[in-house]
Amino acid sequence: MTHRLVLFSIVSLSILSLFINPVFAGDSESIYNQINLSISASDEIENDTLVAQLYAQKEGQIASQLAAQVNQTIEWAIQQTKQIPSITVQTLDYHTRPLYRKQVQDGWRVKQSLRLTSQDTVAISQLIGKLQQRLMVESIRYQISHKRRVNAENRLITQAINAFKARAKLISKTWEHANYRLVKMDIHTSGRAAQPRFRAQASMEVNTLSTPALETGKQTIQATASGTIELL
Repeated sequence: MTHRLVLFSIVSLSILSLFINPVFAGDSESIYNQINLSISASDEIENDTLVAQLYAQKEGQIASQLAAQVNQTIEWAIQQTKQIPSITVQTLDYHTRPLYRKQVQDGWRVKQSLRLTSQDTVAISQLIGKLQQRLMVESIRYQISHKRRVNAENRLITQAINAFKARAKLISKTWEHANYRLVKMDIHTSGRAAQPRFRAQASMEVNTLSTPALETGKQTIQATASGTIELL
């Protein structure tokens, strides 16, 4: 009985090793032949959308009166904007804050902002000049529209992947391997954020403001294909 148990154990271990050893050998060889690559493609894309942020602000002693004045000014600005279909308007944060002098409350400040967005540079520039009669310009910047960005990213992703494939073939040939297989790949896109082209200071007098000179500029869009290949 003892001999049979020993023989059975030896046979079982032998069968188990037949299943385990090739897996270990295969994994070791696969890891040994893997190479990491990262290829990028980039292009400068012209901005096509202007975004302006303006605000109405009042300071005084009675918060309710200040709020009414700010609301009236913002409503006026919205009505002016709605007359131009090519411009989109969006109201932003509304704040009512106490003002202090020597640690004692000395009044209130009420402020509300709105954002204008358009691809019609001429129309939005003229509107900004008009709205500055009663509002202050906080910032103006250019950006790339969603449609133009997606088209650029798709084109650059294709270029990055094709360059990745070409580089993988070159590496395989250099290492004297017939071919390769793709183990994994990650695709990333990025773009440098547009910087404000104009910023007004709150201390500036309204009558000194005019329609700012604007330049569209460009942004760099980049697509990166990073992955691992296995030489065959």
